Amino acid sequence: MNRIKLFQTFFLMIFFSPCLNSQQSYPNSLILKEIAPEKFLVKFETTKGNFEITIEKKYSPLAVDRFYQLVKSNYFTDISFYRVVANFVAQFGTLDTLLDNAWSANVMYDEPVLKGNDAGTIAFARAGMNSRGSQLFINLKNNQRLDTIFYGDTKGFPAFGTVSKGMDVVLKLFSGYIDEPRQKLDSTVKNVPEFLKKNFPNLDYIKKAYLVQ
Repeated sequence: MNRIKLFQTFFLMIFFSPCLNSQQSYPNSLILKEIAPEKFLVKFETTKGNFEITIEKKYSPLAVDRFYQLVKSNYFTDISFYRVVANFVAQFGTLDTLLDNAWSANVMYDEPVLKGNDAGTIAFARAGMNSRGSQLFINLKNNQRLDTIFYGDTKGFPAFGTVSKGMDVVLKLFSGYIDEPRQKLDSTVKNVPEFLKKNFPNLDYIKKAYLVQ
């Protein structure tokens, strides 16, 4: 990480962390040193029920380390499925830009697509080169075009795990808002969780996510 990125992350962690849900964590030097095992299972408890994802590091090592760090830091506490497009994807992550930027400041470099975006697979969202941060999606159907679509000079979204239990729960996530929650947010919103729950009461949430021993 270069000095500018390091300073940005430190600044966000020190000065803005009290503004966020206290159960969620900013990245820090300890959590960013966490190295994921080659294969592990994560259980998600949600407002629609529970599901489990089997993660395999061989498919996208950098993504898996980041995902492991997110789980270990309790990032997935009260996190919304803010963009659910029926028969496409269920996207989730924080919509609080301070928390999102703190994770994104720790650059995760692009990797090739070794595992395709089949139904039930998970991948990081991105919007350009080396832009994967803390936003993820689960494929609700086979989305092979996501294996090869270009953003800048980078091709595809590397999947790195698969829903191994509870895909019926994922398919029941509320999809009536499509991408409206994210589109309606602007810089005037001071309390993102409160805004979402007031204006989009049908959103589904991850209550918590944790490693299954």
